[in-house]
Amino acid sequence: MNAITGIPQGIDLRAEIDRLRKERNAVILGHYYQKPEIQDLSDFVGDSLELSRKAAETDADVIAFCGVRFMAETAKILSPEKIVILPDMDAGCSLEDSCPPAQFKAFREAHPDHIALSYINCSAEVKALSDIIVTSSSAEKILAQIPKDQKIIFGPDKHLGGYLKRKLGRDMLLWPGVCIVHEAFSETELLKLKALHPDAPIAAHPECPPYIVDHADYVGSTSGILEFSKTMPGDTLIVATEPHIIHQMQKAVPEKTFIGAPGADGNCNCNICPYMALNTMEKLYLALRDLQPRIEMDEELRLGAKKSLDRMLEMASATVGQGDLGAR
Repeated sequence: MNAITGIPQGIDLRAEIDRLRKERNAVILGHYYQKPEIQDLSDFVGDSLELSRKAAETDADVIAFCGVRFMAETAKILSPEKIVILPDMDAGCSLEDSCPPAQFKAFREAHPDHIALSYINCSAEVKALSDIIVTSSSAEKILAQIPKDQKIIFGPDKHLGGYLKRKLGRDMLLWPGVCIVHEAFSETELLKLKALHPDAPIAAHPECPPYIVDHADYVGSTSGILEFSKTMPGDTLIVATEPHIIHQMQKAVPEKTFIGAPGADGNCNCNICPYMALNTMEKLYLALRDLQPRIEMDEELRLGAKKSLDRMLEMASATVGQGDLGAR
């Protein structure tokens, strides 16, 4: 027995995780930014909201979310009757951290004529303070349904908000949050890499700063970048998002070459999300064994957060022009 972790020596972690998965009637969710070994054992691999929705449709009693805390919270919001566990409760998010609920509430109160569109990378408390949640996939469709004269607060990601402002010509107040992973890309090093691979397109997540997005041939969500990798012309792609998505690209189109966009040191190691990396096979095993750490949420908070999520789901699936927002 390992005295520090409580895990028996020589244990076959994959086999034990599979045993506990069946014993607990658990579904394991793996975000695209997880280590390949966690992606490969997950029941579903994908983006955060997509995973929570899939888990809600299952008859599982337990959701083991291998991602970060706000993602596990979203799973609990959509599946309150299920036990939701997170392998490491310290797996946070720089965007969530950048937007403390009390400060966001005060900001909203200072701009009472604005509605709040909040990127899903935020806490349940901020979701409850928001009018509509958006994802990088749904944001454009939702904005198209909001009257042009409606004033908007967009948070917590200033780069995603700024990208939407430039692309759609919408005037929005931006909360000054950033993703530390996407902030780490270097324009200088990207241009050096592009010079070595002049025919390779660049795919970038809109959480990247403008000086990266402006060089991209494709800008989209993680799922969108994955789909682009399958259909793009040519055989090499430069990928400007967290590099663990490349694992899914290599599985989908093994004949192509995928290169992670570099950071300031000339490689992509600095762009590995330190929060996502906190989840390990050992921690997943312990979480399934002990059903801890567990996401718990006050019902009033859950319903408040769910309201803004539901509004997003209504608007994102509607045709443009329907579901327009009136006065707040």
